[in-house]
Amino acid sequence: MKLLLTLLGCWFACLPSVMAQGVTVELTLDQEHYLSREALVVKVRITNYSGQTLELGKEEDWLTFVIEGGNNHAVARLAQVSVKADYRLDSSRTGTIPVDLASRFDLSRPGHYKVTATVKVAQWRQAVRSDTRSFDIINGNKLWEQDFGMPQATNSVPEVRKYALLQGNHLKELKLYLRVSDAAETQVYRVFPIGPMVSVSKPEPQLDKYSNLHILYQVGARSFSYSVISPDGLIIAKETHDFSTTRPVLRADLDGRIRVMGGTRRRTPNDLPHPLNSTLSSDDKSQ
Repeated sequence: MKLLLTLLGCWFACLPSVMAQGVTVELTLDQEHYLSREALVVKVRITNYSGQTLELGKEEDWLTFVIEGGNNHAVARLAQVSVKADYRLDSSRTGTIPVDLASRFDLSRPGHYKVTATVKVAQWRQAVRSDTRSFDIINGNKLWEQDFGMPQATNSVPEVRKYALLQGNHLKELKLYLRVSDAAETQVYRVFPIGPMVSVSKPEPQLDKYSNLHILYQVGARSFSYSVISPDGLIIAKETHDFSTTRPVLRADLDGRIRVMGGTRRRTPNDLPHPLNSTLSSDDKSQ
């Protein structure tokens, strides 16, 4: 049995890349530029017009990826891409599988990269290679950083982590990123974009007594975005505030709570927690 599996594995490895009859594989990325350690989710889109139901996902290596960097050098793999499950894809149907490649390949160096995927159709003993998608890993300009202790119930020595605000230049669009790491920046827990920003914006970060990070920064001529992020890198609040007669600023009260003072809050569908929808305004209710 082991010999049979070995021969089958060698047979698959020797297969040329083919377009299996009526089956195509396409890759899509949500953006073209990523910061190092940022989640890089590629969506594998499999379309079946073969007239048969495809049985996919039973083998460990039914879906594989190759990433090439400069000079077409293969990027080192950090972990296997394991997407093992039973997928049944009927004819004339399309299925999409998202896979985060940042945790599986060494994409720590800035540069230009290309990724392709291969889907093995075991029932036909054929492999289908995807089209190629390109992306760039870029450096972020560090705007601010702060060490902090993780909240805990005991009086033991706290775990120390670090918040860092980074500015990523995505062609004509600036984005503000947050990175949460250990104090030495050797282990990165999360890197993600908080949102777009204007070039003149100087983010205003503050930590509350629970080590939550509060950030207020300018996103438009008179608009400001306010976010609250937990020590685990989760956005727990998001609001929009406009410049009115005064400019929005962050202020801490005597209890250590941080709030936005000044300006006028404008409720939007992107608020967190999501605002309750009201079908009547206050004027309508009074009539």
